[in-house]
Amino acid sequence: MNNNNFNYNFNNSECLGVVLAGGLSSRMGEDKALLMRNNTSMLDFSQQLLTNAGINKVVISGNANKINDQQQINDIVEQAGPVGGIYSVIKQYQPKALLILPIDLPLMTSQALAKLKQIGELSTKACFFQDHSIPLYLPVNAFVEMFLQQAFQGDKFKNSGRGPSIRSLLQQIPHQEVNITNAQLLFNTNTPEQWQQAQQTFKKQLIKAEKCKEQTVSQPILFNKHQGAFND
Repeated sequence: MNNNNFNYNFNNSECLGVVLAGGLSSRMGEDKALLMRNNTSMLDFSQQLLTNAGINKVVISGNANKINDQQQINDIVEQAGPVGGIYSVIKQYQPKALLILPIDLPLMTSQALAKLKQIGELSTKACFFQDHSIPLYLPVNAFVEMFLQQAFQGDKFKNSGRGPSIRSLLQQIPHQEVNITNAQLLFNTNTPEQWQQAQQTFKKQLIKAEKCKEQTVSQPILFNKHQGAFND
């Protein structure tokens, strides 16, 4: 790939985090990236998830001017979907691998993403949760580069005007499905009704966490005179 677009602030031996935020949010009726999860926007929440999963640098894929700094990567090929966004990120940063997270997973956890990343690094394969093509750990290897080159530099895209799906990418590269015990983590929010349902869930989670915190603080700490130690 051409090195002219390489970003020298990023070590390309690392895994780069990518938040996919280039959708039109037409069914939601408002920008999904700016929806507030408790007191945090979904954009900030998604970035923090990737950071907590062990990612040192996170970028945003999309043309919607959601942020005003160099973290946002505009699409090289317009209206090419998620794979077009992935292509644009790879062209600019040339990373060893990507950990890709869509903007619409408000119940996802950093622990699940860290697991996905670890399995992907150990297997050197693209890894995704069962029955869901994203989130995705994607090693940038010859298989991926060949697929993207054929998809966007030939006549196929010019004639169709549409980018390939992530599933079609995965069919052409070594990959592995990862089991997930809590399917609720993959609940995505594309409509106001789905967002309201998710809000109810993470508000309950917040209340539960606060109660656990209060119980921990209020639990007395006792001194064991026989062992000369504090017991909680």
